[in-house]
Formats: sequence, C-alpha cells, structure tokens
Amino acid sequence: MALEGNLRINADRLWDTLNEMAKIGPGVAGGNNRQTLTDADGEARKLFQKWCEEAGCTMGVDKMGTMFMTRPGTDPDALPVYIGSHLDTQPTGGKYDGVLGVLAGLEVVRSLNDMNIKTKHPIVATNWTNEEGTRFAPAMLASGVYAGIHTLEWAYDREDADGKKFGDELKRIGWLGDEEVGSRKMHAMFEYHIEQGPILEAENKEIGVVTHGQGLSWTEITIIGKAAHTGSTPMPMRKNAGLAMARILEMVDEIAWSHKPDAVGAAGHIDVYPNSNNVIPGKVVFVVDLRSPDLAVIEDMEQRLRDGAQKICDDMGLEVSFKKVGGFDPVTFDETIVNRIRNAAETLGYSHRNIISGAGHDACWTNKVAPTAMIMCPCVDGLSHNEAEKITKEWAKAGADVLLNAVVETAELVE
Repeated sequence: MALEGNLRINADRLWDTLNEMAKIGPGVAGGNNRQTLTDADGEARKLFQKWCEEAGCTMGVDKMGTMFMTRPGTDPDALPVYIGSHLDTQPTGGKYDGVLGVLAGLEVVRSLNDMNIKTKHPIVATNWTNEEGTRFAPAMLASGVYAGIHTLEWAYDREDADGKKFGDELKRIGWLGDEEVGSRKMHAMFEYHIEQGPILEAENKEIGVVTHGQGLSWTEITIIGKAAHTGSTPMPMRKNAGLAMARILEMVDEIAWSHKPDAVGAAGHIDVYPNSNNVIPGKVVFVVDLRSPDLAVIEDMEQRLRDGAQKICDDMGLEVSFKKVGGFDPVTFDETIVNRIRNAAETLGYSHRNIISGAGHDACWTNKVAPTAMIMCPCVDGLSHNEAEKITKEWAKAGADVLLNAVVETAELVE
C-alpha cells in the first residue's frame, strides 16, 4: 500500500485533545492534579471512553480498573497491539506526562479511521491505573499486577495518606472491572511518553528511541547519634547523625560518577530528627536512589553504599541500619520493535537518538510478558512532575507519527 511507511497523524486534533483533557483536575499553576482513583480521575476516564467509543472502539476494564479500548482487526484470532500509558498525575503534575501516551493511542485509532486503513491485529488504546504511585504506592501498580509482580489482593490493600484502600476507592469511583488482570494477551505493547529529562532538547532531537529502562534500587538508611545542643556541645564530643548523612551523600555522588555516563544516584527523601535550629541531629532517615541500565552496576553501587556508609558511621561512633525499600531490574526493550521505531523515525525524516529511560513506566512491567518498546519526545528543560511541564505541538506530532507507523507495521496493514 502506497501510504505504508509515511503515515501521519492529525496534529491539531491530538493537541486539542490534550488540552481538553487538561481541563479535568486542574492544578494551581497551570498543570494538573488528577491523582489516581479520585473523582477527577473518574471524570477523565469517562471522557477517554467517550472519545474512543466515538472512534468505533469497544471498552474492556479489568479488576485493577485498567481501560482497554479496542479497534478490531480483520483476524479475530490475532493478538492485539497495545498502545498505553496513564491518565493519572502527580499532585502538581503537568499536562503531558502519561496523558500524551494514552491520547496518542486514541489519535492512532482516529487517524487509521480517517485513512480507512485496516490491520490484521486489533489495536488497543490503554489507560493503566495508578502509574504514578503518588496516592497509592508503589508506582506502576496495575501493570505490576498484570505482569505478575504484585497480587491483586495486595494491590487492593494499598492505603493512601488518609487510610483509604485502593480497592475501596476503585469501587467508589465506579471503575472496578470484571476482567481478570493479566488474562489479556499481547502481540506487542508500545508506550509513548515525554522524556522527563533534558537530553533530547539539548541535542535538538525530535525522537527518543528507548532501548533500555534503568534498573532502580532504593535503600533506606537510618543513622542514630545523639541529639544535643548545637551551641554548648564541644565538637569532639558530638555524635552528629546529620554530618554522617552528609558524608554518605557525598559518597553516593562519587559512586554514581564512577559509573558514568548512565548511572545516577542521590537521596530524595530525607527526615532529620528533631529538626530544630539549635539541636544537633540525633537521628536521620533517608532513602538513597541508585539507577543504572546495567544490573551489575546497580549491585556494585549497592554494595559500595553499604560498605562505605557502615565505615563512616563506625568511625564516628554512630549506629546505622539499612533496609531495601524498593527496586526493579534494568529493562531491555524488544529489539524488533525498537528497530521499527528507529526505522519509522528515519523514514519520516525525524531526527532521533537512542535513549535510556531514567524513570519507571508501565512498559517496564509489560516488557516481562510481551514484546514492548517506548518512544519519547522532548520536554522543555527536561521538566516533569511539575505544573510547568511543557512540550510543543510539533514534538507531540513527531512522536505520534512514529508511533502510528511502527504500530501499523506491527499490527500488519491489510490492503
């Protein structure tokens, strides 16, 4: 078919759809607060359902509330090609993180309808529940249950800060489906997402061809010293847990740099006790986040962190303990689909580079059970999880064009 390899989406329609969805769950500074299983999440789901059904899709919902909007293929026995991400946001989230990938899936369906293109395999636009993990930890919860990482019962028992359970809130907003989680089989899964980093914009590249997802290791470190008056306690007689933490965090930075360019490390969550202006910290609890696309590197960084932190605290006469509180192994995305994405970008004339995802995504879990790949578009200053998150219509279009062509090749165009 003449159009194959040079298909284009409707950029204005995709952009209008993104802006219309952003009206639901507005933030306070131009972004969105549409946390999972809130009333706003329920409203966004209904709008997505309406648009998909208008495009001729039928809806299925599983017991985690994940939405599967299906455009039929010509072969009833062919496994579907899924396009998915998430509609939920951070409390101070942007308009595009996750949402772009869901609505680009809708736009693929709409564009195929416009061009009267049929595919052998069905195409399913998917909204995965609770990717962000802000209200109910951990992140990527529904896709994790789908991939067999978590049990359904365990997921239902997750509680938010007010003690409300995931399962109860899923029922409350009316999005508890009847499909068994994981019962759907995939021919392939695509996820389109903003980069959430500065590389593509800095290098003036329109497309990120995601080859790997970084593995992650979260270690919670607790240091016990002695709280004492900052003014009257002599320096040699202090047991300063805060100072030990500072030395450990400097070491974390050195460890990450030793595995440049892809490894990273820092502490994001830090609690200091008693956290008073004139009291030497007697206790600190902090989580060190280490990431790399190489499992051996993660294991090395973990061991060096524990050994180094233990020595620092021993030398200072402090107690230290370690607890692994999160993590997953690095992901290598399906080579065949990755190549289709790269080839589509080249055919369409879009600048591109290979890139490693530094954040977790639903694609990281589906990759365990089906061929999966990701496409990324730039975002201004690499900013995400922030209401100031910004992309351009042209960036959104470029990635969606590549998505459309790679999906059609995978779903097998019918002439």
